[in-house]
Amino acid sequence: MGHYQRLLLIADPTLHQSPASLRAVALAKASGAVLHVRGFAEPAPVVHLWEERVDEAGYQRYLRRHRRWVAEETQRLGDLGLEATVDVLFTTHPLLDILKTVEELGPDLLIKDVSLEPLLKRVFITPLDCHLLRECPIPVHLVNQARYGLPHRVVAAVDPFDPPTQISGLNDTIIQTANALALQCDAPLHLLYAYDLSPAFNGDAPLVSGGWGMDVVEELRESLHLAFVSLAERYAIAPERRHFVSGPPVPAIGDFVEQYLADVVVMGTVHRVGIDRLIGSTTERALYSVPGSILAVR
Repeated sequence: MGHYQRLLLIADPTLHQSPASLRAVALAKASGAVLHVRGFAEPAPVVHLWEERVDEAGYQRYLRRHRRWVAEETQRLGDLGLEATVDVLFTTHPLLDILKTVEELGPDLLIKDVSLEPLLKRVFITPLDCHLLRECPIPVHLVNQARYGLPHRVVAAVDPFDPPTQISGLNDTIIQTANALALQCDAPLHLLYAYDLSPAFNGDAPLVSGGWGMDVVEELRESLHLAFVSLAERYAIAPERRHFVSGPPVPAIGDFVEQYLADVVVMGTVHRVGIDRLIGSTTERALYSVPGSILAVR
């Protein structure tokens, strides 16, 4: 039996084949999971902006296009030997309807293409992808690019020294989720910890105000490394697949993905409040700057 029983693919708004579709089909084939494909489209326009009358012909064309997509996608997936359901929902609140669909279908994984929103727009409007990272109760696989249907390298990005992740057991969830994906895809699992000591050197930090030296910095680094090694050994991650790298998390993860040609980075999302929520989590920032794809868990 595969590691996945039910997969939910959020179709590309253009209704064209996409990296997320390629990934979802490959995972469904490998695991034998039922693939639920759902399109979420804006309600059919019935009134011209410049005229207060119903555009019946345009309305019917809009409906026919989506009905045709449902029929063709159902046929295509059936021809591939998959057990699948396909539907389209017309909605002005896609987030609410996606979350409702998750509740109704109970999938193991939600798969969706990354929506590359302009930076200025993201400042004023939280993108749907970020809302899903914060609010979806199941793992969310956001696909930016898919060189292969099944991932060839899976990376679990952890932070064994962050109190919230330790208390919630998030690091364990990250590794377990990444391991399940790697096993399903017959791919190697790598463990990555990008640690950042730069906050220790800001003006308010005790390393500066107390006049502590580099010995303390090295002790801090060693304590971080020991925590990482302990976590890796708990899950029997081979030494050559453990990566302890220095630098701000998002750039460091991005550099690692490029260097090792990693296909999926499994990361955690932590509930944020105040300014942290405004800035966004590491996972949200990585979404738009790390090549490959993100699989987010909570």
